[in-house]
Amino acid sequence: MRLPSLTRPGFLRPWLSLSLAALLLSGCAMAPTPAQYAQESPKLELRQYLNGPLLAHGIFTDRNGHVKRRFVVKLMGRWTGDTGILEEDFEYSDGSRERRVWTIQELGGGRYSGRADDVVGLARGEAAGNALRWSYTLKLPVDGKVYEVDFDDWMYLIDDKVMLNKAVMSKFGFELGQVTLSFQKL
Repeated sequence: MRLPSLTRPGFLRPWLSLSLAALLLSGCAMAPTPAQYAQESPKLELRQYLNGPLLAHGIFTDRNGHVKRRFVVKLMGRWTGDTGILEEDFEYSDGSRERRVWTIQELGGGRYSGRADDVVGLARGEAAGNALRWSYTLKLPVDGKVYEVDFDDWMYLIDDKVMLNKAVMSKFGFELGQVTLSFQKL
């Protein structure tokens, strides 16, 4: 019995084409979109939920799942028309503090944009049903240096008081870690 030669012209081409097509299709099928949550309730109305005082508790885990930082965030949101201001005051378990103030613009059709001093360019958001996805690049200070880190940030409204948030941090497409938060409307 004679086996086909791997060096024969064109032998691997069909297999490589099929493998590449399967890889591309599986990559497309795995990425969630806010539209997938359009029928979920309660519906996340950002102007309602991020209006007034909130309290959040969170952790940062490295890419191996080890908790590296714990923190509490006191938030205050105010809206005038389609523009919201969200003040975030972070207190970390090591006693350090950080403040971020977002200006959020509702663009219609479930789309949002946002700016903050430590955000590079414009944050983009899309909401549907009980979910909101934010995409942005954050200037992150680490050991005296500042790194620009990409955030893929998902928020899910659980009920009128609680929202859960999971963000994946990456650089050059490589995951650095995740941030997990639980928000409570006060």
